[in-house]
Amino acid sequence: MFRRLFWIMLILGIPTVAFSPMFGHLLGYEVSGLARWISPVLGTLMYFWGGRPFLSGGWSEVKQRQPGMMLLIALGISVAYFASLAATLGIISAELEFWWELALLVVIMLLGHWVEMRSLAQTSSALDSLAALLPDEAERVAADGGVEKLSPDQLQVGDIVIVRPGGSLPADGEVVEGSASMDESMITGESRTVRRAEGDHVVAGTVSTDSGVRVRITAMGEDTALAGIRKLVDQAQNSTSRAQRIADRASGWLFWYALGAGVLTALVWSLIGSPEQAVARVITVLVIACPHALGLAIPLVVSTSTERAAKAGVLIKDRLALEAMRTVDTVIFDKTGTLTKGMPTVDGIESVELPEEELLALAAAAESDSEHPLARAIVDAARRRELEIPRSRDFSSAPAVGVRALVDDRVIQVGGPHLLAQEEAEELPIADQWREHGAIILHVLVDGRVAGALRLDDEVRPESRSAVAALHRRGIEVVMITGDAEAVAASVARDLGIDDHFAGVRPEDKASKVRQLQERGKKVAMVGDGVNDAPALAQADVGIAIGAGTDVAIASAGVVLAADDPRAVLSVVELSGAAYRKMVQNLWWAAGYNLISVPLAAGVLASIGFVMPMSVGAILMSLSTVIVALNAQLLRRLDLRPEVLAASV
Repeated sequence: MFRRLFWIMLILGIPTVAFSPMFGHLLGYEVSGLARWISPVLGTLMYFWGGRPFLSGGWSEVKQRQPGMMLLIALGISVAYFASLAATLGIISAELEFWWELALLVVIMLLGHWVEMRSLAQTSSALDSLAALLPDEAERVAADGGVEKLSPDQLQVGDIVIVRPGGSLPADGEVVEGSASMDESMITGESRTVRRAEGDHVVAGTVSTDSGVRVRITAMGEDTALAGIRKLVDQAQNSTSRAQRIADRASGWLFWYALGAGVLTALVWSLIGSPEQAVARVITVLVIACPHALGLAIPLVVSTSTERAAKAGVLIKDRLALEAMRTVDTVIFDKTGTLTKGMPTVDGIESVELPEEELLALAAAAESDSEHPLARAIVDAARRRELEIPRSRDFSSAPAVGVRALVDDRVIQVGGPHLLAQEEAEELPIADQWREHGAIILHVLVDGRVAGALRLDDEVRPESRSAVAALHRRGIEVVMITGDAEAVAASVARDLGIDDHFAGVRPEDKASKVRQLQERGKKVAMVGDGVNDAPALAQADVGIAIGAGTDVAIASAGVVLAADDPRAVLSVVELSGAAYRKMVQNLWWAAGYNLISVPLAAGVLASIGFVMPMSVGAILMSLSTVIVALNAQLLRRLDLRPEVLAASV
């Protein structure tokens, strides 16, 4: 609405200003004849059409007994309109005609509100994204043994559903047939898949990665774990405090200041001057007090900082989140997918007899036909080393045991502890050392004998270390939170120099951990990328989502980082401080201008022969708007590159 009105009023405003007799007098040309009626006609249209949002908003503030910016704008354009109309009709002095000022008031105020509304626009799709984790349809086993497809809403407790490889569970349940590696990262944050077999509990939204299973439904709708997370997100979002905007408070004060000054001016000039002088002074006070600069002080900074952030890969969804970031003294990082890459990689090889590269090539050959994440990690490691991977045949895999294949007439097996137990083999001594660091350990057997072992870890992002160090230099405490085991969390925390960590944390506990820190007086920013992070993102003073994360995490956060670079948090910190400084500077200038100019417009220096002409006051008001705009543009000069900020002291 504001955008459409702005362009329409801009088109109408140009001839209104150009054909305003007072404006022509200021620039030294005369408007005569029928041309004198162009400004009154167009000005009337601008007042009732373009000024309607402010008139209705001002009336709402009157009804709510909370006068503020809208009422002050409505008062200003109303005084400008009726005074100009009376001057045009010859009821009062022609010097009180300023259709051009009315046009500027309407156009600039519409521009300011358009900019503000656009900056504040944000999506509210967190709950929809949570619901999107559920499949569109479910396969239920019918009474006659057949399979019927239906909507998950039609399922009932006790129904048995089939979940195929790659499919997600439509509801919470219990595995009654088969076993599968379940990707539960969206619920628990655990980076590894978890083997679920008969009798194990599984939850809605989790994905079977390798096998099909049959599940008996035990909970539906609002009773599921996913619905619980959904409630937490909703509750945290609704409990987030909405501080009253600084500009609105300043406008409220300015309203009473201008109104008081107007009443006092009318009384004084009625006693010491003529009624016409009193009217002129009152109109001048009200017009010069209209918050051109104040109306744009915050929106221009928000718009400029939002645009500058976007170019640096930071999406500001909530202006209050950006404002709050400057006060944050604790940053919580989710581990999986934020500080780490969220996928296993081979970072250690121990060989008994074979060269390390040959051992890795044989393991990759055996795993080449498997789709398991650990298998892909082994194959990728061999390819990164540019190894030649031999061809394999007779591939077979056993859940929770490992894989087996023939490679160059040798039997190659790769697996975990169950494989060693099955083959009555012993693990290598280095396994204990690796296990202390929370690593995944796979042994490689050649013709039934242990030939070596592979260590797989969730690789830490190379940028994480510098991000933590840079936050420490700025006096910000860094905490890590994860659903992973204590050994894994402790290892990553030591490696990165993190102040504190929480391990084995369930989704509901993540939000409570944030709340615990807040109860200690901490201002907390939460950085995460998974559905399990959504309640914590919503609970934190500032929620920051990694852009590559799930839609629900992005929708629950006030700030989104487009790149998977944790150093981008520094960009948010830097921008928050700079934007706040510009807001304060603009508010001081805009409000300070009124504090000084209103008494001058009222004629406080009349005793020494100085009375501010209305035209001069209007020009100064426009100049104050330009100064506010130029000051906001200085934000474009900020260098928000994460690598630069991470290197700065």
